[in-house]
Amino acid sequence: MNDRSASLLQSQFAVLARVGQLLARALDAPQTLREVLRTLEISGHLSRGLIAIAHPESGDLSVHAVHGLDHDDFQAVCYRAGEGLLGRIVESGRSCAIAQVGDDPCFLNRLGLYERELPFIAVPIRLGGTLQGVLAVQPDAPDDGLLDERVRFVELLADLIAQSVRLSLDLRQEAGRPLDAERDAQRRALGHRPGFANLVGHSPVMMRVFDQVRMVAKWSTTVLIRGETGTGKELIANAIHYNSPRARGPYVRLNCASLPENLLESELFGHEKGAFTGAVSSRKGRFEMADGGTLFLDEIGDVSPAFQAKLLRVLQEGELERVGGGRTLKLDVRLLAATHRDLEAAVDSGDFREDLYYRLNVMPILLPPLRERLEDVPRIARHLLDRLGGLQRRPLRLTAGAQRRLVQHHWPGNVRELENCLERAAVMSESGEIDAELIHIDRVRERGSKRQPGVAPSALPGSSVAATAPPGARAASAAVGAGDGEPAAEQGERQRVIAALERAGWVQARAARLLGMTPRQIAYRVQILNIPMKRI
Repeated sequence: MNDRSASLLQSQFAVLARVGQLLARALDAPQTLREVLRTLEISGHLSRGLIAIAHPESGDLSVHAVHGLDHDDFQAVCYRAGEGLLGRIVESGRSCAIAQVGDDPCFLNRLGLYERELPFIAVPIRLGGTLQGVLAVQPDAPDDGLLDERVRFVELLADLIAQSVRLSLDLRQEAGRPLDAERDAQRRALGHRPGFANLVGHSPVMMRVFDQVRMVAKWSTTVLIRGETGTGKELIANAIHYNSPRARGPYVRLNCASLPENLLESELFGHEKGAFTGAVSSRKGRFEMADGGTLFLDEIGDVSPAFQAKLLRVLQEGELERVGGGRTLKLDVRLLAATHRDLEAAVDSGDFREDLYYRLNVMPILLPPLRERLEDVPRIARHLLDRLGGLQRRPLRLTAGAQRRLVQHHWPGNVRELENCLERAAVMSESGEIDAELIHIDRVRERGSKRQPGVAPSALPGSSVAATAPPGARAASAAVGAGDGEPAAEQGERQRVIAALERAGWVQARAARLLGMTPRQIAYRVQILNIPMKRI
């Protein structure tokens, strides 16, 4: 056994021990399986884990748990015997290992989850000789000659989790409902929890939003989701679709602001061959793709008045014609739309059609900005860190001081700003523990634009942004630092780093040793403190 094989074996034993602990205390089988997949990515370097369960009668595989997707599009994905790589396992009963998965003609990648250049491993999950499902993973690096060893390891894992898969099936059979029906029912049952994997919040204002989602999801009513940029409008749209009777139908999304008007019409309505230069074949539009399901149009407030008229006809009549075509297509599409714009003001100014506004605004859902639900910030931060930890393959943790720092900011960029802040802090943390010192909060200086009311300035002590902010902003920053018991002397920190760099001959690695930092930490400070590097 060479060194690489020995190292791999040692890490696999550690992962098996961790998985065994998870399964030993399992109370919720589906949640346990998701935790197993997350552990494989963090500790086992086996990413994009998937567990599919075999239907007890047909034998068809239904995707049950996935790690590596930010959405729940896997819920309606199934494989019949012989269909794709997973279906091939149902047919043959044997494990599948491919050094570069994109080279296999059976590779379907329906989930858009797997990297074509990386290996792929899928093994049967059996209990008592009966196929219960399939476990599939993808090593996170190109084949290093140890693919067979990894296959044997994944087969061991499949044997371990077989009981949990069996438990999931038994629970459904006891309830007297088919697998798919219970899965959909569970997704619709919001209860006291929102029930959405990527929606987090227990503040009263968010609980009202969740109640609205629960009520509107049951019907095919048009929904207009409104809120500032970064508040999670797309996540709300996802929740509505996947908790609706159309959950098994297609779910098609389009950001209207991402395309110019001439392309937007073709993208939404489709086109016939020869309709314009470059139209070498006929193509379905997003409305056709969403027939029988849901179409989500983000940033609907950005479309031009001319295009608004074309969109209005489709919404009123439920039919359209492709660009360059004369055939009228009748469609059954539920529309969800979202915007951060003030549509009422746009209607008053003539930039948005009043009749389209009323057609869209049947059921409005207003998402509150993060500053109006600061009590949700610690919970959201932990949720985001769990996802970041999966990507970095290590556990991440916030200290109490870091949580206080996060709650003291008013987040004009909402959840997106919070996510960026945490990702930056996670990159700078050597141990995975994130303390208040690593929470650097950007301040965008006003450039003639109107700041949202109630947004207090905030910055990390030691940042160049705070050093160049107006006096009032610096005072607010100092108050935040003082509240955490940490120094707010931005200029002092800058001078300390410059002095160390000068002593070290402007070699960052030497300066880092003088300051007791890592090279990455001092490089980050050079950047945020806006220190011009000298060449000697």
